[in-house]
Amino acid sequence: MDGIAEKLAEIEKTARAIVENAEDQKHLQEKEMQEKRDLFDLELEKETKHQINTIRSKLEENMDKLMEQQGEQNSSEIRFLKQDFEKNHTAYAKEIFDRIIEV
Repeated sequence: MDGIAEKLAEIEKTARAIVENAEDQKHLQEKEMQEKRDLFDLELEKETKHQINTIRSKLEENMDKLMEQQGEQNSSEIRFLKQDFEKNHTAYAKEIFDRIIEV
């Protein structure tokens, strides 16, 4: 009978050791998975920042080109208006004067 009790105690001790080992393995795997998640998050954040910076750079470049085009168009319009005024300022003044006199 003592032999059976000893065998049961030994089996229980072995089972407990197996469960403890499984718990340790579980914690190690959880730690490893967390490290992989953290690394993935860091890499994803780095890639996202890079893409955002690339997009921002392209947007700034496009905005600069657009502003330059708009500036050139405005300068062209101003030159046209100045030329038109120089050419027709007497007629404009006469038209304004005639409208004032009519009222």
